[in-house]
Amino acid sequence: MLLSELLALCRREMEGRGGGPHEAEILVSHLTGIPRSRFLMEAGREIGDPEEKLRSFLRRRFGGEPLQYILGSWEFYGREFRLTRDTLIPRPETEGLVEAVVDAWRAENRGPGRMLDIGTGCGAVAVTLAAELPRAQVLAVDVSGGALAVARENAERLGVAGRILFCRADGYSALKRGDRFDVVVSNPPYVSDMEWNSLPREIRGFEPAEALLAGPDGLSMIRPLVAGAGEYLKPGGRLWLEIGETQGDAVRRLPCGRLRFAGIEKDLAGRDRVARWILPADGRRRGIKDG
Repeated sequence: MLLSELLALCRREMEGRGGGPHEAEILVSHLTGIPRSRFLMEAGREIGDPEEKLRSFLRRRFGGEPLQYILGSWEFYGREFRLTRDTLIPRPETEGLVEAVVDAWRAENRGPGRMLDIGTGCGAVAVTLAAELPRAQVLAVDVSGGALAVARENAERLGVAGRILFCRADGYSALKRGDRFDVVVSNPPYVSDMEWNSLPREIRGFEPAEALLAGPDGLSMIRPLVAGAGEYLKPGGRLWLEIGETQGDAVRRLPCGRLRFAGIEKDLAGRDRVARWILPADGRRRGIKDG
């Protein structure tokens, strides 16, 4: 079979089931190892007979399984991360969270430092921070042993395993009194019970619900992260959280103890997405600022 024939077959099958050429090209590239940018130049290349494997992939896709799980990996912040059903699929909104942390760190000319990633999943946040900030040490925690295994593998593949410690824990539960970090960051569960039923079937049916659902108002995980961060941040340290697009007002009003609320950043679509707090350098709260 020629590359052009496999591509035409995949496009026909996907168009007949509402899929687009973009996904067809991604699947064919994955099957053949040929970059999509070279499809035109290598259209006449003989590729063997991967039709049976393609049809297996298509059956899974037509059954609603996300393309990312079928491929077993996905790109985040320019790096390829292995995925399994134990992990959420990393999304562009979370790239915005990482970018905000990285930009702030660089703007302050920070050198060595400690970061805590709570609910690390596939390790997208922790691994990217370690890769982008080569003098940072990261502690990555998650309640899921399966997710931690994937995160460790991604750290090893991407060459930062020596600067990330992985720990199975719920939130701050494994930390020792006196443990302090320059940054605490998390993409916590923030989907409310009501929002759950409106999510696409491929999310509800395949991604781990425990990494998404967060009670009636979607804040059941965010509240303890904010309330507890003051005990684990260094003076001047920051807490960064990804939040739901409708949660900005509620998040602004959360009790934050010794922290000072420092504002909410919007995503590329102009929706509230990244909330941040700071522990004042003198350790005392100085009121609320919306920046």
